[in-house]
Amino acid sequence: MSLPRNLKSFLSGLTGEPVMYKGYLVSVDGYMNGQLADTEFINDALPGHLGEVLIRCNNGLYIRGVEEEEMGK
Repeated sequence: MSLPRNLKSFLSGLTGEPVMYKGYLVSVDGYMNGQLADTEFINDALPGHLGEVLIRCNNGLYIRGVEEEEMGK
């Protein structure tokens, strides 16, 4: 279960820091906008469950698939 957060202050606190999200890619449209489900924020200091995340096409810099060996981790 996720705790409600003020997303603006949460993201403002991460400015200048490396960030990583882990989730399931649900869909991608013709403009390369992506929808992620069951998304988690990966950071030792601020771990957390974000739920559904929409990534606008020009904000996605890098995405990769998960290798079969990594699925169990």
